[in-house]
Amino acid sequence: MAGTLLAASALTMGALTGVASAQVDSGRAAAAKVDNPYSGAKVYVNPDWSAKAAAEPGGNKISNQPTGIWLDRIATINGTGGAMGLRAHLDEALKQSGGSPTVVQLVVYDLPGRDCSALASNGELGPTEIDKYKTQFIDPIAAILSESKYANSSLRIVTTIEVDSLPNLVTNTGGKPTATPECDTMKANGNYVKGVGYALNKLGSIGNVYNYIDAGHHGWIGWDDNFNPTAQVIKQAATAEGSTVDKVAGIIVNTANYSALKENNFTVNDSVNGTTVRQSKWVDWNRYVDELSYAQAFRQELVNVGFPSNIGALIDTSRNGWGGSARPSGPGAKTDVDTYVNGGRYDRRIHVGNWCNQSGAGLGERPKAAPASGIDAYVWMKPPGESDGSSSAIPNDEGKGFDRMCDPTYTGNPRNNNNMSGALGNAPLSGHWFSAQFQELLKNAYPAL
Repeated sequence: MAGTLLAASALTMGALTGVASAQVDSGRAAAAKVDNPYSGAKVYVNPDWSAKAAAEPGGNKISNQPTGIWLDRIATINGTGGAMGLRAHLDEALKQSGGSPTVVQLVVYDLPGRDCSALASNGELGPTEIDKYKTQFIDPIAAILSESKYANSSLRIVTTIEVDSLPNLVTNTGGKPTATPECDTMKANGNYVKGVGYALNKLGSIGNVYNYIDAGHHGWIGWDDNFNPTAQVIKQAATAEGSTVDKVAGIIVNTANYSALKENNFTVNDSVNGTTVRQSKWVDWNRYVDELSYAQAFRQELVNVGFPSNIGALIDTSRNGWGGSARPSGPGAKTDVDTYVNGGRYDRRIHVGNWCNQSGAGLGERPKAAPASGIDAYVWMKPPGESDGSSSAIPNDEGKGFDRMCDPTYTGNPRNNNNMSGALGNAPLSGHWFSAQFQELLKNAYPAL
């Protein structure tokens, strides 16, 4: 894709309100941290992703959108397989910025024993390799971000810290039906908490870095027995390894997931013939039915347990639009509570626990700053078109296993109440380009393209 188009296409995400916008060149000190890094800022467009999107039929409709840069192996720091490394991205971001505030979105994702409940996104580091995580992954990232060329610039570095890690310590441990031996190990050795704390401390000490901790999604953490305990684990990690809660800018929810942003056809307080929506098979006693209500409530829960009152939240809307012909136009019939919920819900997954390459999914709300109370931005942290995991076993040198939840023939496990996986077939390894998925996301986008 032409460099001139990329340089001009970094998305401006709303006017800054209440904060003076300082234009800073690379020779001056970085501006003081702002309450919301997305306000009044452009957001960096990744040329690697943009070129892949533009090469797809219809892809030029979204190829100028900003997406997350996934640092999911030590090798990605310097670049792999022709993909840009961290310095190359930062240099390109400086070009795109033109001296104006510009957000660069990084996903920091290489914990020891990573993703203990899903094989598709297992990592390269073993459960005990916390020192390697610190010295060979976090330290080099921090060293690059600390270079004056980047630290004393117009860039605002948003770091999404370790997707799916801390919630696993609550939901998938301790003899629960969803527990795994791997998650029990990571809870016992403390390396998720230590790793996240170390990352928050090292990265959060850099003046223009904004840390956002992953907080799962409503269909994972929205139940009473998960909600506060997850907030407590996040607080524990935010105060580990020298970190403090002040080094956390906020949370991110729905990262690389599919939960609908806002369900308009039913609420958790509705009832049908005296039976509450919470008793429906889909909601299953959850307190939340969508990501916006969950993100706002969980942000407040973190404030309640000791985080600053001005922390924000990001919602990944890259694949939760659920448009197309299957999108309901109104509520379901009130014959019974399941008919009512299933007939009206936008989220068309078989089960809310399904997470891998979901059939029927569409692009969601486009990236936008400050779209709702407590929400810093809607973001596309998971780049549309990048696979969640392979639908069959594929040998690789990336540490990624084969998870049956990515197999369309799989009949499920306790984490999705033993339902079919709902995954697309013929998928490549996680993070690799999946053209068929990209085309489905375009077709089912909501708002439509």
